[in-house]
Amino acid sequence: MGKLGDMANKAKKMAKGHPDKADKGVDRAEQTIDERTGDKYDAQTDKAAESVRRSYGNDEDQLR
Repeated sequence: MGKLGDMANKAKKMAKGHPDKADKGVDRAEQTIDERTGDKYDAQTDKAAESVRRSYGNDEDQLR
């Protein structure tokens, strides 16, 4: 596997081990994108953040 794939696997492994920290990162990325785009893509960033959280097994986003 290439370097990018290796990095993605390491990030996913870290997220599974530290879901609280991963959630903070996802929240911050989503917020930054929404701020820079003036919430133009809010629905898409919400959907993407939910998908990322599911990828490391944290489905708590549905409770928010």
